[in-house]
Amino acid sequence: MSATSPAREAAASIVALADQCVLCGLCLPACPTYTVARSEAESPRGRISLARALAGGTLAAEGPGLAHLEHCLGCLSCERVCPSGVQYGRLITAARQAIAAPPGRHQQLLYVLAARPRWIRRLAALARGLRLRRWLQPVLRRSRWKQAVLTRGLSLLPPRAGVLPRPQATASLPRGRIGLFLGCFASAFDRDTHAAARLLLQALGYAVVEPAGQACCGALARHAGHTAPAQQLAMPTREAFLASGVDTVLVSASGCYGTLQEFTFADTPLQVREISEFLVSDAAFAALEFAPLAVRAALHLPCSLNNRVRAAATTRQLLQRIPQLDVQALPAQPACCGAGGTHMLTQPQLADALRDQRIAQVQALAPHLLLTSNIGCRLHLGAGVPAVEILHPITLLARQLKAAPTGLTGRQAD
Repeated sequence: MSATSPAREAAASIVALADQCVLCGLCLPACPTYTVARSEAESPRGRISLARALAGGTLAAEGPGLAHLEHCLGCLSCERVCPSGVQYGRLITAARQAIAAPPGRHQQLLYVLAARPRWIRRLAALARGLRLRRWLQPVLRRSRWKQAVLTRGLSLLPPRAGVLPRPQATASLPRGRIGLFLGCFASAFDRDTHAAARLLLQALGYAVVEPAGQACCGALARHAGHTAPAQQLAMPTREAFLASGVDTVLVSASGCYGTLQEFTFADTPLQVREISEFLVSDAAFAALEFAPLAVRAALHLPCSLNNRVRAAATTRQLLQRIPQLDVQALPAQPACCGAGGTHMLTQPQLADALRDQRIAQVQALAPHLLLTSNIGCRLHLGAGVPAVEILHPITLLARQLKAAPTGLTGRQAD
């Protein structure tokens, strides 16, 4: 690392965080990449040792060894089981910032799109209109380009965006104004989830505020170690919500929660809440009635929901409100489905290996529905199990809410 003062401070911070680790190894069974690779370098303990060597100057800030730091999915399952309280998330973020090369062309393209959600929505509509997913999958299976970032991204496109219900009048909603974060890629591919959030919040008496100008939370760049692009991506969202006059921002994509809380809205009066946790904590939610649904639903609890939001229990509580619904949670391992933000694009072998394990678990349950609380997981899993409808839990709740708009009912189709 450089001898400049900021670099020295960063190195000292990495060393201090790494010194919290006592090398006990209890994190290894919880780490998704270690369970696949069975390599110490692909474990949290191994990555901590690499980060310490990097900060101490015994490991150069380039070379194949540092790829192990990039392979980390950031699921924080290790942090949750660590008896020493190691702040692994802070450490891996700092280490990636220390080794980050300038954004490559694919990263630059992602950042350009993330800053312009309207472009994403238009491109997604065009891709669906051309039915790219229908003919792209067999082409990819025969192509030597099947692992390329662009072609993998196209293969993740869902059949079509969720249908939006008609907006309700908000003049008689007395309980206050709640901000709803739409995100960048989620604004195109999780529209049914956002519609469900509006419907449920309005049923509880809230006016839903979606500030114009909001875009990315900055997570895509932040997780890659690109601090300046992350700040640039997050700034419009930060300013839009600060100007909106709300004091609470709800997020339905659990993968965005940590960045919104720790980065985008850090040092602001805005409170970030995950949608499921917010609904369960609202006393008025107990008064809502839901129609019975006698089907089996497989419940995927994203690592971001388990380890960052800690809202897995509230998701189960929500689904218990639907009479006759048989909810079967997928096993705890692997802790991550392999989506990992952009890992499903940039680390295809690891991402697909972890997804295959999850798909086998889903198929063993033979469910009618697969429920997950993160848009990245929804896209990644959806490309592997296209025959099963994949929804956010709150979308299913909105469908079953008595007197719900018809726009939320019915299976998405090609």
